[in-house]
Parts: sequence; C-alpha cells; structure tokens
Amino acid sequence: MSSVGSRKLTVVQVLPALQSGGVERGTLEVGKYLVDQGHRSIVISDNGRLVGQLVEEGSEHINWAIGRKSLLTFIFIPRLIAFLKKNKVDILHVRSRFPAWICYLALKIMPVSKRPHLVTTVHGTYSINPYSAIMTKGEQVIVISKMIRDYVLNNYRVRPDKLHLNYRGVDEQSFPYAYKPTKEWLDQWYQDFPETRSKQIITLPARITRWKGQEDFIEVIAKLKDKVPNLHGLIVGETKQDKFNFLDDLKNKAKELGVYDQITFTEHRTDLREIMAISNIVMSLSHQPEAFGRTTIEALSLGIPVIGYAHGGVYEQLSSILPEGCVTPGNIDATSALTLKWLKFAPVVPNSSSFTLKKMLETTLSIYQNLVFAKTGPNN
Repeated sequence: MSSVGSRKLTVVQVLPALQSGGVERGTLEVGKYLVDQGHRSIVISDNGRLVGQLVEEGSEHINWAIGRKSLLTFIFIPRLIAFLKKNKVDILHVRSRFPAWICYLALKIMPVSKRPHLVTTVHGTYSINPYSAIMTKGEQVIVISKMIRDYVLNNYRVRPDKLHLNYRGVDEQSFPYAYKPTKEWLDQWYQDFPETRSKQIITLPARITRWKGQEDFIEVIAKLKDKVPNLHGLIVGETKQDKFNFLDDLKNKAKELGVYDQITFTEHRTDLREIMAISNIVMSLSHQPEAFGRTTIEALSLGIPVIGYAHGGVYEQLSSILPEGCVTPGNIDATSALTLKWLKFAPVVPNSSSFTLKKMLETTLSIYQNLVFAKTGPNN
C-alpha cells in the first residue's frame, strides 16, 4: 500500500507491557507493517517477552511503566509531552485505559498545532464507567468486532462515524492452510508429551482463568472418555501468579471425573500453530463473549475445525466460515455430541480469506493516513 503524502509517518503505540496476548501481538504486527511501508514505528510500554521481536522487526521501544496504576505514573505526562514534540509524532495510538488517560491528559496540555492525532482501540467490554470511557475519546476509534462496536454504541456517547470496525486478522503465511509441523518439531513434541502419541487431540488454547472455559472442556473430555478411548485434551496457556489455585482446582476436577491422565496442561507455548495443526478439533468455550478470539481464526486458517460457544467475536468468525461449529454457550451436552460427531467425520474447513492480517493492517494504516493527510488522503 503506497504512502499518501510526501513524508513518512511517525506512529507511537502505547500499552502497559509486551508480554503475551492478542493486544500485544497486534501491536507488533502493526509495528512491523509500518516499518515495512517506510514509516517510523515506536512502542511505549513496560518490558516483556515480546520486546526483542519488536525491535528485531524494526520498531523502537521506549521502556516506560506507563500502564502501572499508580498516581506516580502521572509523572510520565511531562516526559511524554517532551517526547512527542521532539519526535514530531503524527499518530498516538493507545490500546489500554490507564495509558490512555496519561496520553489524553498530555495532549490536552500540548498546543493544538503540536498535538499528534489520537487513535484508540477498544479491545474488550470494559466495566462501564467514566474511567473506561477514555477509550472512546480518540479522534478515530477502532473496534475489533461487531460485538465491541455494539458495546461502545450502547454504553457511551460517541458518534457512530468515529468508529471503525477492523477485525483482527490472521497472517495466512504464518498460518497456512493444511500446514504440517516438521519432523523435528514432532519428534521433540512426542518426547516432551509422549501421552499424546497416536491420540485424537482436542485443544483449548486459553490462559488459565475462570471464564475461559477450562472446566467445561474437562467435562467434555469426561463425557467422551468411554466413547473415544484414544481421546486426549490439551489445555494450552499460561498461568499467572494469582491463578495457580485455580489451576489446582482444574487438576482436581480432572481427577474427580477420572480424566486426569487424558488431559495435559502445557502452560505457555510459543508453538501454538504446531499444536493446533496436530489437533483434530480446537475449541473456544469462554463463558464471557470474546471480543474477537484470535486463536479461532488461526485454527480455521490452518484448516482445523473449531467448536465454539456462539457469542462474541468467535460467533462472528464461525458464522462466516464454519457455522456448524457454533454451540449454545455453556451447553456441555451439545458440545460433547458435536465433538463426537466430528471425531468420526471431520468437517472440511473452507479456505477462507475473510479475516486476514493484510486487511487489518491496511485498514489501520488508512485510518492513520486519513487523519494526517485529511485533505489528500484516501477515503476510508
């Protein structure tokens, strides 16, 4: 996509940290795309495991704990003002509430002629209050699904024409249809997890937290254990410090239901693509609607069937690509019955390009350009 205007953009994205998750990965994807298109990409955040990749891909990283919920964090306001002026920043794109307040207050202090344009992305259904309303204060507001667009319109005073529906997208080169892991990866996997060899594998990719549906997943495995003797479940996701008690609860539940040996908790993995590629079915069983549900589109892109609770962004993806994968939220019996059916006769996942990374990135850059080059930029 060619640049509009004769100069490159300087874009600063702001978020609390660069550890893991959809927000963080989206930040890296936008950063890399900006660099590839000849623009300057800067990310302000606390440190995290993704900083190395961010820098390797050409973005600059400013290590500020700008997401720390403390009055002391407000000391970043004058520092941020000086930084924005010195670097002649065109776009300030904020992705989280507390950093958004720091950025918003900084811009209010700056002369109008010196301010960068403010873009916000609403990544979730935050608690409805004035604190959360900051995410609707951007000159342009990106919403990552129709569910999020409805949430914003129903709960905040915001002009509909300020909202841009921009689904997260999957990189079809990184998640190619019918992808198969290498022999080296498989050998290492089966060495680390020999219990998965020659099994029919169902995978739930989700961090360990109460609303992500691990309890439902364990119940599905328990309902199918006698009907599918070679069934094995994978729960793939990190356990944060305050969730270890819940992890113990999940393991105890698996023991009580007699399926402890049929479920593996892998913790955080950087090879989720390979894990999903060796799975018969990937699941999304979140009790609360996902704002988007990135792993759903990644699995579908690989050609792996997904069974998901029919709400939120997951419903929007499945209804577009594999509608037969939708089940009523919380219905363990329906989920188990569909799982059994698909283990016997796997559905063919269409090779769809409905939710592509390319489309998401082009739309993001177009939003930036329309703000900076309002008189000459392309219509969005």
